[in-house]
Amino acid sequence: MKKIFIMLCCGAGISSGMLATRTRNAAKDKDIPVTVEARSESEVAEYFSVIDILFLGPHYASQQKEFQKHADRYHIPVMVVPQEIYGRLDGKALLDLAINTLKN
Repeated sequence: MKKIFIMLCCGAGISSGMLATRTRNAAKDKDIPVTVEARSESEVAEYFSVIDILFLGPHYASQQKEFQKHADRYHIPVMVVPQEIYGRLDGKALLDLAINTLKN
């Protein structure tokens, strides 16, 4: 399996940073090669050429179309992290969502 690069776009980064760590741990448990990083909104554009999928924190839902417009050039899906995943900081569920999205 090709290494997957997952980017989480966050504000202050505390919740997203914890979610990134839990997603990395879930990938390690499943022996799935992955890079997961949490970055601020202002940093995301620097990564479009290397990431495979961009997840937005729920507080960025209103900006999804704007992010997608920039990501389309690189054929990168942009999704809002579902509240049930974000609220529980469920790294396994986020990893599964990323893998399933990238398969389609």
